[in-house]
Formats: sequence, structure tokens, C-alpha cells
Amino acid sequence: MKIRTGYDISYSCPDWAPLILMLMVHPSREKDLLSSQNMRFNQPISTWDYRDMFGNHCTRIHAPPGELKISADFEVQDSGLPDEINWDAVQHPVPELPDETLIYLLGSRYCDTDRLSDTAWSLFGHTRPGWERVQAIVDYVHNHITFGYQFARPTRTAWDGYQERVGVCRDYAHLAVTFCRCMNIPARYCTGYLGDIGIPPVDAPMDFSAWFEVYLSGRWWTFDARHNTPRIGRILMATGRDATDVAMVTSFGPATLSGFHVHTDEVKE
Repeated sequence: MKIRTGYDISYSCPDWAPLILMLMVHPSREKDLLSSQNMRFNQPISTWDYRDMFGNHCTRIHAPPGELKISADFEVQDSGLPDEINWDAVQHPVPELPDETLIYLLGSRYCDTDRLSDTAWSLFGHTRPGWERVQAIVDYVHNHITFGYQFARPTRTAWDGYQERVGVCRDYAHLAVTFCRCMNIPARYCTGYLGDIGIPPVDAPMDFSAWFEVYLSGRWWTFDARHNTPRIGRILMATGRDATDVAMVTSFGPATLSGFHVHTDEVKE
């Protein structure tokens, strides 16, 4: 399956603004690129790419005053298969976990494990460790939070989402990730493209999507607490502890979002 995807994003900058852009596909998906994903700008801008501590592809720019337009349009080869399911995947005891997974057991900016640990054990302590426990967490979060773009709030933590019971996809992911970490299951936050492929079209503007991965049976597995069903055509962009680590744009100067459009569509052969 081929998927055509990309974005058109605009910022208004009253002064020079250093920016970090995390708009490239994840290095694990670069082998699937069928065309260039290079960013295009509406004015000459120098870029500097690097990999962050999580292995994500980042781009640094120094945006000049005025309107900044960033765009890309490219194709990706995809298996066309839905997210994998493995009810036999086991949970590792903490002493047996690889060193690099331990950071995903700790609390972070939006995943306040200290406030939800007792709640997590009271809700999921009776479940069988492994896939069954993670699915129980996903089921709970999916039913606990009501989705709505009008509920978006950039300061909402997992604890806030648990209390307020509303949010967008990042809030589902933060709460599920936090519950998993409380239960000693390494969990990391993911962001990327997820189009309406294999499902009825959704009458809403397309956006980047958030989901999460857990470490079971020696590898990372995809889970999605918002949709709570295997989906086709995920294109990973970045992973991290929470939304802080995978922000689409991080600004170190005045920059106001003035335009945003994302597209992800199956290419009909």
C-alpha cells in the first residue's frame, strides 16, 4: 500500500525565532519513503538536522520576522496491515528489563505517576500481567475520557485527564502511558500520521495523531487508547516520554500558529 501524506503549516513571527521542528518520519520508517520528505519554506532558510536523545529526527531553523510557511508532500510504502495483536506477550519483571527501557517507567511532565499509582493498582492490580493488563488499561481509558477538539488544553496532565474525563488523543495516550508505568510496564508516547484508511471517512479536519507503545516480550507494541481498535497506515514520526519530547514545533521566540493542514490518504493504484 502507498500512502500520500504531508502538511502545510504557517507561523507568524514578529521577530527572529529559533525553532526546533519534529516533522520528519521516524528513522525506523525512512526505508519506506518513496519520495523526498524534505521541508519546503516560503523564504530562504538554512536548516540543521540532528537526532535527539530518543533517536527522533529533528530540524533546527532560525525563522525571520513575518509569515513562515512550512510544507511537505511525499509518499510512504506501508504494509497495509492493522496493528499487531499478541495476547501471549508477557510482562518482564523490572530486574529483567533492558537498561534503555527504564526511563519509560518514570514519571514525566505530563505523566504524573506519583498521583496515579494507587489508582492504577486498585483498577488493574487484579489483571493478568502482560497483554491482558495493557488491554484492560486501554479499555478503561477509552471509556473514561470523552473525545472532543474543544477539550484540547496543552497543560493537561494524565492526572487532570483522569479527573476531568475529557480530552484529545494526547490525553488518552498520557493517561494510558501513566497507568502502564504505574504497573511497571515500560510505555512511551508516540506521534505520527494516522489517516482514515480502512474505516469510514471521518468528517473532521485531519491532524497528527498520538498513540503509545509498551515493552512486552522483548519488543515494543502499538496501542491506541483513543480508537481502541487495530488501525491501518500508522506512520510514526517520533517517540518520547510524553508530548513534551515529541512536540511538532518548539519555539524559543515569538511564533504564533496561523495555519495548519495535514493530509494522509491511501494512493489508489
